[in-house]
Amino acid sequence: MSTGTAAPGSYYVRTGDHRFTPTARASGAWDETELHFSPLGGLVVHAIDRYLATRPPSGLLLSRISYDILGRLALQECEIEVDTVRPGRTIELLEAVVRVAGRPVVRARAWLLAAQDTASVAGGGAVPLTGPDGLAPWPMTDHWPGGYIASLDVRPVGPPRPGRATVWVSTPLALVAGEPCGPLASYLALVDTANGIAVRESPKAWMFPNVDLTVHLHRRPEGRWTGLDTTVVFGPAGQGITSTVLHDVHGPVGHAQQILTVRPVPGV
Repeated sequence: MSTGTAAPGSYYVRTGDHRFTPTARASGAWDETELHFSPLGGLVVHAIDRYLATRPPSGLLLSRISYDILGRLALQECEIEVDTVRPGRTIELLEAVVRVAGRPVVRARAWLLAAQDTASVAGGGAVPLTGPDGLAPWPMTDHWPGGYIASLDVRPVGPPRPGRATVWVSTPLALVAGEPCGPLASYLALVDTANGIAVRESPKAWMFPNVDLTVHLHRRPEGRWTGLDTTVVFGPAGQGITSTVLHDVHGPVGHAQQILTVRPVPGV
């Protein structure tokens, strides 16, 4: 199916109970005929939210989600299926599989943990970031093409350096056209941006796509801004890691890690 164009104000259009078609605003940074993973990561959480909404409330909170990217993310209609791997009253494991043209392209597993009142012992996180209000926008399109990057409002806390950046990211676009999405899905739809904000080497000379994304949360994020305090490391044998402390406007909420495959751009 061709790319959806009916809703320029969204990243996806629902085309069935479990099916979604991306708009051009979801196109990727490495190849504009592919998806950027970031909005797809949020869409997976949206599918999990809808799956959980069909059951009686459990009081469980999504506390970790790990995505494995299994292959090329074509800018085509996808199907997302969610199932329970390990049921439980206080701990539960869910799995979501994204398929394009019948082929699995992403497999995600999410741990849900029971909510408890631990406010009296809460603490130990990173120092809150300077808020996004008043910060100057940064055009990531100077480094990256693609509809997804062009859709973002990116505001650095300080000047980005090779391998190191701290920024706030938001978007005016809906995740799914005409459909309310929960705050966690909207927040996580921006987290994969981290790998593009602290560029160590020019993406015109080097490729460093991530093959996974794992997010751990110690607090539910709030608001429309995703804060990314990011460090990128390249090793000597083709691997790299993007590590991010995640924030909302109230302070830190968790961590994200991405493993990178680092290689020169062919022909350069």
